[in-house]
Amino acid sequence: MSNTVKVQPDLKFVKELQAVGGDSLKKCYQCATCSVVCPLSPADSPYPRKEMVWAQWGLKDRLVNDIDIWLCHNCGTCSNLCPRGAKPGDLLSALRNMAYRNLAPLPIIGKLMSSSSGMLPLAAIPAIIYGIIWVIMAGVTGSAFPTFEFDHATHAWKAVEDGVIAFGGLFPGDYTIDPIFGAVFLFMLWGFYAGVRNMLKAFDAQPKTFIVGRKDEPCFISCLIDTVKYEILQHTQFNDCNDEDADELDAKRAGGHKMLMYAFICLMIVTGVVATGHWGGWFLRKIGVEGLGNIVSAIGHTPMPLWSPVKLLAYVGAGLGIYGLMALTKRRVNLDQAKQSSSWYDWYLLTLIWTIFLTGVGALVFRVLGVAVLAYPVYYVHLIGVFMLLAYLPWSKLGHLVYRTVALSYAKKIGRIPMGADK
Repeated sequence: MSNTVKVQPDLKFVKELQAVGGDSLKKCYQCATCSVVCPLSPADSPYPRKEMVWAQWGLKDRLVNDIDIWLCHNCGTCSNLCPRGAKPGDLLSALRNMAYRNLAPLPIIGKLMSSSSGMLPLAAIPAIIYGIIWVIMAGVTGSAFPTFEFDHATHAWKAVEDGVIAFGGLFPGDYTIDPIFGAVFLFMLWGFYAGVRNMLKAFDAQPKTFIVGRKDEPCFISCLIDTVKYEILQHTQFNDCNDEDADELDAKRAGGHKMLMYAFICLMIVTGVVATGHWGGWFLRKIGVEGLGNIVSAIGHTPMPLWSPVKLLAYVGAGLGIYGLMALTKRRVNLDQAKQSSSWYDWYLLTLIWTIFLTGVGALVFRVLGVAVLAYPVYYVHLIGVFMLLAYLPWSKLGHLVYRTVALSYAKKIGRIPMGADK
């Protein structure tokens, strides 16, 4: 005699899911086409068919703790071939959007991140902070658009007439840029630490996959290294999403993601050189190594000459970033909305990164041209964009850089997906 299983759907969860992009899930009639055509779904308990069932039944606990929502790379093949237009790819994307809101602490940030109306208070925080700094420095220098000369004796910018535009003069790095962004970076790390801890705790309750003939279970670190080597640096999962029928936009999707990733790596190196040069030089002078300290400070001194190797790397990063953004934006704009949709999270992230890159390039151009009335406001917007990117990263779609990496590594550890070299 079979046992009776009582299903208690969470109707509030279903409505929330529909609100963040899973509004077509009720069209699904369980034909399993989505699981069959997915190029990444494992043969054992494949996705996204089971997720469609759980979503229709309102099984929140099953879905929010499901590791498979992170294995999907949203190529859209399942949605394109769904005979009912149920958009299973959008469902998995919507589940990840819900995860961004709830994995990290301070869910109020996640709630604000979920709609355009919530952006105003989030953007207001850095806008007010740097607006106050601008007003104070305008009072100190006597102008809202001052020019400066560098005082080598004090290693600081000094406001003068007919000087040069120096963002570090209006927004002193020692007192405004570095301390604030240092605190923001630590806040971001705390958010990711708590979010990843919650994610792994949920995964521990998932059933494990046992592979016949498999050797000892690899350690998490080795799986993490494997994920970085294959899925991140080589984008193997994105490449596997494409087949012989993939159109040009889909084929360039992996390239767009990869170029944008390399752009951020380049710009991170540039930022690291500037910070290390500045603070390293300061430390060496403090301990009495004056000559070496001055040399190190000169390496990180900004604004750098346009021909500086570090500056050239920044140009490369900007070029790669804009190319990647163009490819991703073009694909997003040309999506067939009847088969695959774009959510607020998609457009927020693209808009924010576009803002950061364009204001970064714009601030450089206006500084070189000597147009202070445009250079400083553009740089001010750039600071706001960078602040928002870092501070709210654990609650935004870009958080998948960490969450998906952890999920892929954990999936390899338990045997849900193979190691990169075994594919």
